Amino acid sequence: MEAGFVEHLAGNRYFDPTFGAEAVKVLPGEYFVTTTDMLLVTVLGSCVSACIRDKEKGIGGMNHFMLADSGEQSPFSASARYGTYAMEILINHLLKLGARRGSLEAKVFGGGRVMAALSSSNVGERNCSFVLDFLRTEGIFVSAQDLLDVHPRKVYFFPATGRVLVKKLTRLHNDTLLRRESEYAARLTEAPVSGDIELF
Repeated sequence: MEAGFVEHLAGNRYFDPTFGAEAVKVLPGEYFVTTTDMLLVTVLGSCVSACIRDKEKGIGGMNHFMLADSGEQSPFSASARYGTYAMEILINHLLKLGARRGSLEAKVFGGGRVMAALSSSNVGERNCSFVLDFLRTEGIFVSAQDLLDVHPRKVYFFPATGRVLVKKLTRLHNDTLLRRESEYAARLTEAPVSGDIELF
């Protein structure tokens, strides 16, 4: 597998007893694709997740990304580059596994206003606009969306069937989500995006 794919591939596998399924937890900056009947799970605050699948073959995947607030207006700023990278690496890996571009459909989630430090820069709103614009430009139909709001979400995606369950988290029992997103945002602003994407 190419280094670009491996670098951001989620590696947190576990068995989910609630659904009786093998599962992968997708953290900020990660993605996962599968050709088997399994469960992909993520928790979103101001980040966005795109769940994309080939509706005929059941090949699907999920990413989890945040556009960093670089403050630059250039279309080539780190924030735009990272958002594009997160979407392209997911789509390209699906195509590599045999998905057909014309059969892809997407369901998108997240962009909540949950972090006071990020709410003034409208990170959630910008993430939502970005992912919808990207999918429209790529000609990928968005069959469902649950965006914006003020609550974090836990998203369960079953790529084989396309089923998605979303649980709004009205109360966080710990600060893990906020800490992860804050650390992720800091990493994006400090380090340039590296790695090439193979386009095919």
